[in-house]
Amino acid sequence: MQTGRLAARVLLAAIGLALMPATALAQSAIAGVVKDTTGAVMPGVTIEVASPALIEKVRSVISDGQGLYKVVDLRPGVYSITFTLPGFNTVKRDGVELPANFTATINADLRVGALEETVTVSGASPVVDVQNAVQQVVLSRQVLDAVPTGAASRRSARSCQARDSRCPTSAAPPACRTATSPCMAPTAATPPSRSTA
Repeated sequence: MQTGRLAARVLLAAIGLALMPATALAQSAIAGVVKDTTGAVMPGVTIEVASPALIEKVRSVISDGQGLYKVVDLRPGVYSITFTLPGFNTVKRDGVELPANFTATINADLRVGALEETVTVSGASPVVDVQNAVQQVVLSRQVLDAVPTGAASRRSARSCQARDSRCPTSAAPPACRTATSPCMAPTAATPPSRSTA
């Protein structure tokens, strides 16, 4: 009875992991350092990131004693980052594009100014993740089609092995032709060689 319950729990856990959305696994972050115009670090700065990709629409953090901040568990999307501290100009960075599994480094320099003044910085999104060492590769359709998958590939491989063992009486089909196959038969692309004597 307990074995059945355990098996049911394991099955439910496996189904739950399989149904987990890919975006939950592909989380990104925005990090950086906040300084003033003299280069001194700025602790206590409020950093707000806003995006339609966020469920809560706005997420806030406060820079630490070294002026560092990190906003984690962000979904891929376009973000707006606002840096505020009383007595300093507000700095806003719009249009930061955040891909999956990427930490964008966004630094800010605050200068003393009026409370109602806002400085909006525009520029390209960072394209190099200097926080994480992750290599991502996009495979072409041709490569994906060449990768064997599923039971059909296993059946084809067994079929080739069986045909290779019956070599003299049966030529290998095109799917089984390899340079190492003892049954390699000529194809239309590779005509049989003719000797000239």
